[in-house]
Amino acid sequence: MWNRWKLFNATDFISLMYPCFAFCRILGIFPYEINSSIFEISKPQYILSTVIVCICCAFNVAVIYHFIISKITLGSLTKNLEYISYNMFSNFMLITTHILSTSRMYLLQTMLIISSKLSLESYQRMSKLIHFKDIIGITVLIMQTIIYELHGDIHEFELNYLTISRKILGMYFYVVVFEINMFYINCVCVLKACFENINETLEHMQISITSNRKSCKLRVICHIHRNQFFLSELKILKKWHLMITNAVKTLNTVFGLQILAIIVMSFCNIAFQMYMSIVHWQDGILINFDFNFFILLLTTIGYYGINIILLVWACESGKNKAQKINTIIHDILNSVNNKQIKNELQLFSLQILHCKNSFLVNNITVDATLITIVSN
Repeated sequence: MWNRWKLFNATDFISLMYPCFAFCRILGIFPYEINSSIFEISKPQYILSTVIVCICCAFNVAVIYHFIISKITLGSLTKNLEYISYNMFSNFMLITTHILSTSRMYLLQTMLIISSKLSLESYQRMSKLIHFKDIIGITVLIMQTIIYELHGDIHEFELNYLTISRKILGMYFYVVVFEINMFYINCVCVLKACFENINETLEHMQISITSNRKSCKLRVICHIHRNQFFLSELKILKKWHLMITNAVKTLNTVFGLQILAIIVMSFCNIAFQMYMSIVHWQDGILINFDFNFFILLLTTIGYYGINIILLVWACESGKNKAQKINTIIHDILNSVNNKQIKNELQLFSLQILHCKNSFLVNNITVDATLITIVSN
């Protein structure tokens, strides 16, 4: 299954997610194996993941404790607060991700099933974006993290191996947070493609129904066969839509806390960097600019800004695709005469009204409104 992967040329869900799966496995947050298109917990990988999580979190707590209790400092109280808050959020995300490993496995299995209906063209179109952002993003992040970690030295840090360990741990958490975010965005993109496929099928159905009404040469028996085909197609779409809706709910449950933490962390880091790196007040009047700090600020804002933009774009566009389905159904209702098809369309519309296909973090919709609230 892993051997079928080609860069920018995905053919199924697994090949589409391959770079993300590979990076997550290296980081120890993908304790699964794939056998005959079935996701299963791998005991060796799960044990390794547990060991990695325990070691990283324990060391992280120890470092935070030393920062709070001892005289270890990064140069200022603000930098200490930034470091402590980021590591606390990172610990929370890593532990939550590990605890929800089984739920995430069921989500992946569901995603694999519902995405099997997507066309090859849809996979290849998505792979250009997903593979590019996953590979380029992780490369840029590692380079930026190395520069960031080497930029400032810890003052009054007595043991060199502790400094090295802290920097390695910091790089690990930066990459883990990035991969969790990309994992979520990739899943949202796949669900969005599923909604888009339903829209395209319904639009094609609408065109067929309209052309049938205009055609006077079609025999009655032909109309009957076509209507039966439309009915069966609608039932299939209803069932598929319900599966996608359940996948959206599971995605919100599995990734809700992590994505909320990522959004808060992103804005906190931007705020800390703006405070520390570009503006230095002297007597409340004079402002000095440091070129190195300014470059660091731009890269930080660029990294977190792009992550947030990608997140909001994926969730917003996915929600719009889901809402468009009801609009198309009402358009078809206005152009169809068959009572059975009308009843099926009305049931489909009722199902959509009861399904809130929004991407949520703790019952808060991920869109521009959420970003405005957090930034304020």
